Amino acid sequence: MIIPQYWAEGRICHREDGRQVTVRRFGWSDVSQADAQANAELRTAEALKRVLAGESLRRRELKVPYNGADGVPIREEILSRHGSSVVTRNSYGAWCLNTPDVLFADIDYEIESSCLEVVLYGVGLAVLAGIAGWYLGFRLLAFVFANLGFVLGGQIPGLLKVLARRVRGGAENQAVARARSFLARHPEWNLRLYRTPAGLRVLVTHATFCPKSQIVSQFFRALRVDPKYARMCQKQNCFRARLTAKPWRISIATHMRPRPGVWPVASERLAQRTAWIEKYESAAQSYAACQLIAESGSGATHPEVADVRDLHDALCRANSLLPLA
Repeated sequence: MIIPQYWAEGRICHREDGRQVTVRRFGWSDVSQADAQANAELRTAEALKRVLAGESLRRRELKVPYNGADGVPIREEILSRHGSSVVTRNSYGAWCLNTPDVLFADIDYEIESSCLEVVLYGVGLAVLAGIAGWYLGFRLLAFVFANLGFVLGGQIPGLLKVLARRVRGGAENQAVARARSFLARHPEWNLRLYRTPAGLRVLVTHATFCPKSQIVSQFFRALRVDPKYARMCQKQNCFRARLTAKPWRISIATHMRPRPGVWPVASERLAQRTAWIEKYESAAQSYAACQLIAESGSGATHPEVADVRDLHDALCRANSLLPLA
């Protein structure tokens, strides 16, 4: 896990045999801005060498937030450090806890239907609606019925999944059941379960873990963790948990300014960012990011995990009765 304090960008223009090649790369450092610039220039020179050797590389790295980065450290404002863990502000303004070895897992309940499901159900209902309209004599309206059927049919996959989850006891009960099933096979594990606005968060307390380890991948698959979250844990070599509310859930209609909210921000635009943050922080005080609902397993807690657990629960207001956002 790397979350640098300083960022810079290097740029080299190379002209050879009548063509110009321009390469840009970012550099970073926890020491100084000058050290970040030196790192940027070194990475730029290495990238140019590979391009001139015929390797197909992106000429310029994009300035992207955490979930878009690939091979570049987490690019977020550092709010505080707690041992090896770091609290940052993400691209939409919320606080996030980043930790190299304390295992968090996010399970999302949102219903998502594949494009194929939507098309098949939509076409099927459109055909049936059209035939019914024609058969009943509403020939002029058959086309309208068919189009209406296509629109309504696209909603069927999601509705069926909602119904299936309710029959099985609800999304939360199913997620908790998967966690307990995993515990039955791994009795030495201990899990803290938290309710979030859109799902479940799991904190593993009995040990620390490498994000790229096989057991973590097995755990993620067993609990059906959000695929995007699992992928970013691998890429950034860390685990992550949101600590404060999402702005759009607490009546903050505008995006963090300036857009995009990728760190660092030009000095002349910091006042704009600060004004938005002050409004957000004031509203976020009345909400919790998650709520503790249960702890299951061996009861063991690793000393390093205990510190992260306490920090997480305090900043998330996990033991409060505040509404989730």
